[in-house]
Amino acid sequence: MEKKPQYKVIVSDRARQMPAGHVRFLAQKSPIAARKVKNELMDAIRSLSTLLERFPFLDAEFIPLNKYHKLFVEKWYLILYQIKDQTVYVDYIVDCRQDYGWLVR
Repeated sequence: MEKKPQYKVIVSDRARQMPAGHVRFLAQKSPIAARKVKNELMDAIRSLSTLLERFPFLDAEFIPLNKYHKLFVEKWYLILYQIKDQTVYVDYIVDCRQDYGWLVR
C-alpha cells in the first residue's frame, strides 16, 4: 500500500487573526457554536497535511493563476493556501459574509 506524503502546514499570523474576532464574538452568544466553528476550521487546516491538491485553485482577476488553492469550511469561511515543496502555507482565512474584495485587488 502506497503511503500518502505528509506536508508540513504553516498558518500565517494574519490568517490566525482573521477568524479570531468572529469566534470571540460568537463565544459571547454561544460558546458551543464558537467551539464548533473553531474546531471545524482547525480540522480543515489539519487535513491539508494530506490530499491537499483535492481543492481547486482560486481564479481571481488580480491573483496570479495557480497560486492559491481554495477550501471552503462550513458555509462562511474560505481558506486560501499555497503549496511549496512539502509545505502548505495558509495565508488567509476569510469570513465570506464580509467584504473581501481587498484580497483580489
